[in-house]
Amino acid sequence: MIRILLAEDMHMIRGALAALLDLEPDMEVVAEVARGDAVVPAALAHHPTVAVLDLDMPGADGISAARDLAAALPDCRTLILTALGRPEALRSALAARVGGFMLKDAQPDQLAAAIRSVAAGEHVIDPKLAAAALTAKESPLTPRETDVLRLAAAGSELHEVARELHLTQGTVRNYLGAAVTKLDARNRLDAVRIAREHGWLD
Repeated sequence: MIRILLAEDMHMIRGALAALLDLEPDMEVVAEVARGDAVVPAALAHHPTVAVLDLDMPGADGISAARDLAAALPDCRTLILTALGRPEALRSALAARVGGFMLKDAQPDQLAAAIRSVAAGEHVIDPKLAAAALTAKESPLTPRETDVLRLAAAGSELHEVARELHLTQGTVRNYLGAAVTKLDARNRLDAVRIAREHGWLD
């Protein structure tokens, strides 16, 4: 029996997934959580075979949760589900040694098959996402430029970004200016748009 932990912050989606998977004769949903930071405690309590994690959750994203889970419970395999196929997210997931990466709009039988494959130690990646990741451009931004742009994208003011990252406001301005130049953007908002479209702020 494949024991499954479901992590999804949308109650209706989580309930639908649990109901679908419980119909499979070789699967049992043993735990459900709505936050990324609840994944490891639930896994330690229920010892799932596979953790099915939403990419975007409060507390911790699916990739961070998968990384923490691999350290805490190495025998538990992980499958990430996402509504948006962002190449950067797939590359981050593979770096975190995630077993599978699928779009949420996959057919139920595809999801069940993917869980079986991941449980068996295989890797499952949505073909469209794999193709996008292979052809996608690498981000030209440094990690610090990405951090600054991500906070600006979230609506943080200059002084708030500086405080959050322990930088001076002048340094933050320099990083933002470098990001605008590297992305060939018209201004800061345009830089945010370009970076988001390429999945470089994930």
